[in-house]
Amino acid sequence: MLKDTFFQSKNTLNCKGKIINLSSPVVMGIMNLGPDSFYDGGKYQTKLDVIKKADQLLSEGASIIDMGAASTRPGAHIIDERTERRRLMPALDIVLENFPHAVISIDTYNAGIAKEAIEKGAHIINDISAGEIDDKMYDTIASLQVPYIIMHMKGTPETMQDNPVYDDPVKEIAYYFSKKVDQLRQRGVHDIVIDPGFGFGKNLDDNYRILNQLDYFKILEQPLLVGVSRKSMINKVLKTSPAEALNGTTVLNTVALQKGASILRVHDVKQAVETIKITRKLLDTAGQPTTI
Repeated sequence: MLKDTFFQSKNTLNCKGKIINLSSPVVMGIMNLGPDSFYDGGKYQTKLDVIKKADQLLSEGASIIDMGAASTRPGAHIIDERTERRRLMPALDIVLENFPHAVISIDTYNAGIAKEAIEKGAHIINDISAGEIDDKMYDTIASLQVPYIIMHMKGTPETMQDNPVYDDPVKEIAYYFSKKVDQLRQRGVHDIVIDPGFGFGKNLDDNYRILNQLDYFKILEQPLLVGVSRKSMINKVLKTSPAEALNGTTVLNTVALQKGASILRVHDVKQAVETIKITRKLLDTAGQPTTI
């Protein structure tokens, strides 16, 4: 089977000299430092908690640790920069000290937090608002010259699920990203990753339509991050809770990989790594002749 090479996505990220190779998909492990995350909020309150979690994520195969201190679950309020800093920076210092070779992403929509975290030693900024919440973010990223993950969200976390409506979610989101990528390129940002934002201002059918047509985003020629881990798009179908949604997460991650995802953002790293290994084997043998 011939591989689709018409649209060629960039397959490396330069993380302050640490190169992440995306020619094979990688896993981003989540470390939520806020108290009210929808799945594991409030679990990492002590130095030992942070060390154990970072060690678990890395030992299970995460290529990136994504640290965030502001909840972005549906209905969550935008928190002030001081609160975010108080929650995030001590944990970041702990990870940097104990895991100096780790690649660290900071999940923030505040340019000030982004700048401080990168200057401390973090490598990537993951912004759920794609610069919409803080209009200084793009210039900050350009000055820092680090990879920038932009996510699509209709509204804010507090309002995003208030009856979101699209004519065609896939084409509208692709158009949104095309404008964002152009704006970042004009500022000299080289490493951009796009995240369709599953669950962020989309209804259930929107989420599955986007996943089903995920390969459409290849036209943007940027690496694609997918974050469906334990989300309501699983639980609403299976009538489960986030704690019971690991199997559903694996199913959706498999589909995402088959449709071109380069990064899986997950709570459960071991299972995501295994999903990548099996899916890659499946894709690698797809063109081999049938034997009798």
